[in-house]
Amino acid sequence: MARYSGNIDVYLTSNWERTWILNGHTKGVYVTICKYSPNGDRIVSVGRDYTVRVWEVATGDCLYIFLSHSNPVNGVAYSPQGNVIALIKSDGTVRLWDLEAGDCRSIASRGSRINSMSFSPKGDTIALGCDDHRVRLWDVGSGEFRSILVGHTKAVLAIAYSAQGDLLISKDYYYEVRVWEVETGACRHIIRGDACAEDIYSVAYSPQGDRIVTGGRDKAVRLWDVETGECHQTMSGHTWYVNKILYSPKGDYIASVSDDGTMRLWNVGSGSSRKISISHSGLVLGLKYSSKRNQVASCSSDRTIRLWDAEIGICSRTLTGHWGSVKAVSYSPQEDRLVSCSGDKTMRLWDVESGACRHILSGHTNDVVDVAFSPQGDQIASASRDKAVRLWNAETGECQHVLAGHRDQVWVVIYSPHGNQVASAGKDGTVRLWDVDTGDCQHTLTGHSGIIQNIAYSSNGNQIASASYDKTVRLWDVEIGVCSHILIGHQSSVTRVVYSPRGDQIASASYDDKTVRLWDTESGECCHTLTGHEKEIYAIAYSPRGNLIASWSDYEEGRLWDVATGDCVWSLNHDGPIQYFGEYVSDSFVWMSADVDSFITGGKSGSVTKWDVIKEGDQYRVRMRWKSINGQLALKGACVQDVQGLSDINKRLLKQRGATGEPSVRLREASKKVMTMASVVSKLKSSSSNTEAPDSPSVSPAISFTEHSEQRSEQEMGEGILEN
Repeated sequence: MARYSGNIDVYLTSNWERTWILNGHTKGVYVTICKYSPNGDRIVSVGRDYTVRVWEVATGDCLYIFLSHSNPVNGVAYSPQGNVIALIKSDGTVRLWDLEAGDCRSIASRGSRINSMSFSPKGDTIALGCDDHRVRLWDVGSGEFRSILVGHTKAVLAIAYSAQGDLLISKDYYYEVRVWEVETGACRHIIRGDACAEDIYSVAYSPQGDRIVTGGRDKAVRLWDVETGECHQTMSGHTWYVNKILYSPKGDYIASVSDDGTMRLWNVGSGSSRKISISHSGLVLGLKYSSKRNQVASCSSDRTIRLWDAEIGICSRTLTGHWGSVKAVSYSPQEDRLVSCSGDKTMRLWDVESGACRHILSGHTNDVVDVAFSPQGDQIASASRDKAVRLWNAETGECQHVLAGHRDQVWVVIYSPHGNQVASAGKDGTVRLWDVDTGDCQHTLTGHSGIIQNIAYSSNGNQIASASYDKTVRLWDVEIGVCSHILIGHQSSVTRVVYSPRGDQIASASYDDKTVRLWDTESGECCHTLTGHEKEIYAIAYSPRGNLIASWSDYEEGRLWDVATGDCVWSLNHDGPIQYFGEYVSDSFVWMSADVDSFITGGKSGSVTKWDVIKEGDQYRVRMRWKSINGQLALKGACVQDVQGLSDINKRLLKQRGATGEPSVRLREASKKVMTMASVVSKLKSSSSNTEAPDSPSVSPAISFTEHSEQRSEQEMGEGILEN
């Protein structure tokens, strides 16, 4: 599995254990292509760093490096013997790289750009799909073209041989698939997108050569009979376009990759599937915590909402339906419903227990960027880039009021603690207070000279704080609509403002000056200036008890501060940016309930992480409880030795996720850890039983282990480097 970080994850399909993380491509550069050699002992990878690398699966070592220089590689194929790799370069030519001899030669398609290629099963012929609508068969031995297959009316983008080599399939830009007889060059069948209602994006032969599988815009995986050209099986489950299809070597399973952020493994006989990827495939834009359910809801640019068990980090449900990035989510006060808003201009109201979508709230004419439930749970407020705020009936989904008045995009909307008022703000630099019953604007709060990024009500609802790009925070009297204090001190745009739980203090954060300031709400004086962040600050939040405040910056630089003293009591640094999306900053950070010092963070990689805050005397220690990333879960601080009721397989499964085999303390001192393990096993069984799985060897739930990677230098990794 290739990742945006430049690394390649290698998994065992028997239990989805990650065996290797292959490091070598430039960090932060996309790995665009990964393919196994015919006997499965090597992997070839292509990166945007203009290199092609060959890896040994058994050891994870990089054996060969091909330097592509100024021309990126857009396609790669192994010869059946595994000794030659064919590379399609961006200049439209194909290079044949002999791994044993170390030499390289080029193939040109007589003036037409080459888009795709496939070796014949014997390795003596390469089929080329070209821009001029033709399929060319190139003889490897003589270096000459054997034949040209004509029939497509658009550029040929994909091509593949049958297992016997007597048939060839090709797909063009118009999603037309053709089945060719190699010997005669005759077209046996034509499968068009309209035959399955939508465009075809991917196609593959079964190992036996008697079937073709397609995936495309209709979100389905379809099996076609090669002899008749008829579709005899349709497998549904993906919620968005299917863009990649692969057969297992035995032909009993099909793997499909979709734009819905998941991969599915299909049993060809039964048509059932198992969803393998359960984590976000895009950056996390928002988090909300449900104390009644001990659950975290996360929303992402991958168009999904995911519900996580906050105790052990298992994703219990994925909510799909939005076709744009999900910007924000909000639980109802009863926490039985969840509302989400999206770049698709809609909101969706979900039943948390069943995962069903109760209502789709439509009416906005641009992205909906913020959403909130009223304190009573009977109304929903939404803010949009269309300059409007809308109020919705939470039971019927009907729009009750359209609140017009802002002169530019509205970025934030919140209810007053009593629920009788809504406040909104955005790009026009004003805060507007609205009556929820009549929809009338009660006050327009003016004074800021820049965009208002964030607003917050005090706990009693008498005051509003606003954070602006004009480098100031303003405190407003809600009753009369006037500014009581202007808080000056930040040297750059203020992007976050939050009230302490008691309401006697507010914290503000600036994106560019990298500081957090604590202010007295009565006097407007600055109590502390919290400095130390090296990167831009995106999120701040008081702990439920109000004794701590957490700040999170770009590149996952986290800090925990003592509110009374202003001292930093913990810090964490990670590589890789955590979050930024469009023109507004989302708050992928949330504290949990007041009876436990834990918080949840979300990242750009799609990760959701839980942290425990532990006080030891006058000192604080923060440890990661679990981290879910790319469909895996890391579990720390647990021991499986002497735990009753665990089979050897379960113990190995838990140890893969970070549990230890030997206790660091005596068992009686680790009773809480033992209880944690029992809870994990229960959740694993529940997760497994609730997942529809094909008849295959036991596959562990898609929660995996802590990343372990060995850093190797180029000298250690590369036995051979070929430049071309």
